[in-house]
Amino acid sequence: MDNIAAIAALGALAQTTRLETFRLLVRREPDGIPAGELARLIDVPQNTMSAHLATLSRAGLVTSERQSRSIIYRADLNGLRELTLFLLKDCCGGSTELCAPLIAELTPCCTTEAKLS
Repeated sequence: MDNIAAIAALGALAQTTRLETFRLLVRREPDGIPAGELARLIDVPQNTMSAHLATLSRAGLVTSERQSRSIIYRADLNGLRELTLFLLKDCCGGSTELCAPLIAELTPCCTTEAKLS
């Protein structure tokens, strides 16, 4: 990821509805959510949701797939991974002891115990 792509991704997330939408899609991985249901869950008009999803898609943060008459949206976890790695690439000037607490806080969110709670 380069600066331009990172700025696009961060800019896409720098709006309340888009940030809420992206976080909801991350929670619903890998199933995704139909566009109409997303609009209902976030409580915005469908055309407004479509515009937000287009912005997130252009930023590489969501993907879509047509399933019969619905379009299912999913968080692009690879895009999230690339953005996170870009932000942390030069973390703490290579001092692993400074980055260790950050890594420790990120790790539990992906464990089986965290998903059960």
